[in-house]
Amino acid sequence: MGIQTKGKCKYCGKEYTKGNMFKHLASCKGRKAALESGTGRKCGYFELAVYGKYSKEYWLILEVRENATLKDLDDFLRDIWLECCGHLSSFEIGGVTYDAYPDTSSFWGPPAKSMNCKLKTVLQTGMKFGYEYDFGSSTVLVLEVHGYREGFMTKEKITLLSRNNMPEIECDVCHQKKAAAICTECIYDGGGFLCEDCAKEHECGEDMLLPVCNSPRMGVCAYSGSEVYPEQFVPDCENES
Repeated sequence: MGIQTKGKCKYCGKEYTKGNMFKHLASCKGRKAALESGTGRKCGYFELAVYGKYSKEYWLILEVRENATLKDLDDFLRDIWLECCGHLSSFEIGGVTYDAYPDTSSFWGPPAKSMNCKLKTVLQTGMKFGYEYDFGSSTVLVLEVHGYREGFMTKEKITLLSRNNMPEIECDVCHQKKAAAICTECIYDGGGFLCEDCAKEHECGEDMLLPVCNSPRMGVCAYSGSEVYPEQFVPDCENES
């Protein structure tokens, strides 16, 4: 796709591109009111941008408690964007690999470390690092630490502040209707997006089709979308209405 996409603010519902969303969140009145309404203990939070390395139109903006672990972040990314067949995954931070089940052997080089480490021990503002899910049909993500703040502790370790809107992709066959499926064979020829009607008559057969979804893993392996999060992000103000 290679386009600049917009997403909605969690607090007020206004739409911005990823870069402008960070600027908006810094001054959003709805967010300020929500943060000031907290009580109790305080802790630190990292503000992260996450996007597909080869598909930057898919992005997330997260706020993560500093005492959350890389495993917490791994679980979240799997739930919202990636999980299909229980594949392995890893983070690459400052030249160090972090795995859920690290191999302590040094036969293939420096051994990986465990994901069960707190973010505050490995992250700092301005840092960029990588993540990979599935070492066969890989989905590779880039994460950037945009900021850090201290505030009242929330129940959730990870808060989704915004994500790109569900893409509306035109059918590659009729060029009239919105695509609902993608052919896992034709996608490698630069096409493969099909509306519901064209999908019924597609020559590769329905076994080769996967649903269009809001993820950089769309069309890969057996990924069919998140079972935990809606494909279209719903801001708090719309949930209340």
